[in-house]
Amino acid sequence: MARTKKQGRDFSKFKLATVAGLFLVLLTALWLRAGYLQLYKGAQLEKLASRQSYAAEFERGQRGRILSRDGTVLATSVEAHSVYARPLDVPQPAATARKLHDILDIPEADVRKHLGSRKNFIWVKRQISDAQAKAVAEAHLEGVHLTTEYNRLYPNGHLGGQILGFVDVDGKGLEGVEAAFEDRLAAGQAKLVVQRDASGRRLYLDDQGREMDINGRDVRLSIDAHIQDLTEQALAEAVRKYEAEGGMAIVVHVQTGDILALANYPFFNPNVSRNSPAAVRRNRAALDVVEPGSTMKPFLIAAALEEKAVTPDQLFDCENGKWKVRSKIIRDDHPHRWLTVSQIIRYSSNIGMAKVAQSLGSQRVYDYLLRFGFGSRPGVTAISGGSGILHPVQSWSDIDLAAISFGQAIGVTALQMAKAYLCIANMGEAKPLRLVLDPAPDTPESSGRVVGEKAAQAVLAMMREVVEMDGTGKKARIPGVPVAGKTGTAQKAGKGGYSNERLSSFVGLIPGDNPEFLVLALVDEPKTISYGGVVAAPAVKDIASRALAYYGKLPDAPDQAEEARPDPDPSSMTAQVLPAGQPRTPGELVPDLSGLPLRRAVELLVQKGIVPVVKGRGMIVSGQKPAAGEPWPEGREGKDDVFVLILS
Repeated sequence: MARTKKQGRDFSKFKLATVAGLFLVLLTALWLRAGYLQLYKGAQLEKLASRQSYAAEFERGQRGRILSRDGTVLATSVEAHSVYARPLDVPQPAATARKLHDILDIPEADVRKHLGSRKNFIWVKRQISDAQAKAVAEAHLEGVHLTTEYNRLYPNGHLGGQILGFVDVDGKGLEGVEAAFEDRLAAGQAKLVVQRDASGRRLYLDDQGREMDINGRDVRLSIDAHIQDLTEQALAEAVRKYEAEGGMAIVVHVQTGDILALANYPFFNPNVSRNSPAAVRRNRAALDVVEPGSTMKPFLIAAALEEKAVTPDQLFDCENGKWKVRSKIIRDDHPHRWLTVSQIIRYSSNIGMAKVAQSLGSQRVYDYLLRFGFGSRPGVTAISGGSGILHPVQSWSDIDLAAISFGQAIGVTALQMAKAYLCIANMGEAKPLRLVLDPAPDTPESSGRVVGEKAAQAVLAMMREVVEMDGTGKKARIPGVPVAGKTGTAQKAGKGGYSNERLSSFVGLIPGDNPEFLVLALVDEPKTISYGGVVAAPAVKDIASRALAYYGKLPDAPDQAEEARPDPDPSSMTAQVLPAGQPRTPGELVPDLSGLPLRRAVELLVQKGIVPVVKGRGMIVSGQKPAAGEPWPEGREGKDDVFVLILS
């Protein structure tokens, strides 16, 4: 029998155990290492990884718009590129600075200094041109980035500039509506965390921390862009014609108290605010305190009638134009002897007015001036109007009472005058002025009766005599429309007394029997002629007649002398003198309105009984529908595209 071979020992289990042990040791070491890195070094390593794999960028929202009552954009924001850098990510500051100098035309030494700092973020240049932005992007400069900001734009230039105000380079409102509604208009900022690959290219896969709504909200004003434009035109014409230093004008809708226009000259263009001195940016109509002159007289007449201190037909001796009160002499420009209260307003007699004030007494004069709003801010949202100057009645002398009665020894703003005359136009009841429609004020100013309706109507009738009869405001007449008004020619106070400089003014209420519009114009220091009835009254007439035509409420054709531009096609405009709404001549064709100012084109269409739809931005007509040469469209109730004007 063969010898059986002895079987060898089996080491397979030992080998498996050894391998398993080694794996267990390695796995334990890995877990310990991972735990060490995760728990002890995790935060530090995560920070280093984020710097390599992620980049933090930011996005600014768009500032809210400022709109007119009809939706015309008065202020908006447009995209602009800006360049920023993260110095810690810039490997070659000197070379990068040289390249940025060549592209952006900025001092190389300054850029190199900033890029060499230890800051995490610096602005290189803000709001650059598209060509510069393209060059920066194509340069692929490490650590230098482009971002989108918004540049504030005022599409209509100087239109309402002092009302709107302006913003700084960061988009923060500094004056006007921009500053008053900063919290509403201001845009937010969103931080974007974006992933990048090994080459540093942004993948834009992540939006952690982004806010959903970072845009500002709009503000809508009561300003009518068209009325504002024609008001500025008329004011500028008056200032230039009489070589004046400046001027102010206000248009108010009587029923609502809405300010349709508030103009200041010289004009201010917010697009170039850095080039404009503070005096030009100043909203003079709200802030400048002036002595009003004879435009103050109707308020004291209303008070005297309300208190039954006088009657409209009561006679006063006007002393043939010269009357001594204590040591002072009061004079009239035109001497009169006996005048009724109505004639005192019509001829603007200072002596007669002083005697009316005497019959009323200092205390009652003072009380009524306060009720009309003098001595306090007009309370118009978004405007920091001045309170004027009204000294306490205890300090008044007989001379002060007389002077205040014809608009001296008292300081007012144009906005205060507009609010006081709004009370007369509203039949004796005070009404707040309104500049902002949206957002509406939380606590609207309360109104109240100042004088009775009978007294207000009597004063309104006297003011109609100023214009419609042989008064001082004849140059404010509008054919077919009754106009009530009051002239003012005030000496300006200076060092050591009154100077030879004048403030010419006129206030018109249109129509004069039932006012719908209040128009006020002040021309400061006219050189050639200073009478308010000559300097300011024609400007009010121009503004009022064009406003009536714009709203389709001018019954007669505009005065041909006022037309600065001939009709585009006289042969096709033969029926333009027809009242609004009257049928057009059969077979008549539409004229070419392209190239006309918006104001003129609207006037022509309104005379045809058509209120057009206006599309686009600007103030010049570039297109129309229907086209020139087509038949006039017939009105279609409920349709809004009967006639369309396209602006450029």
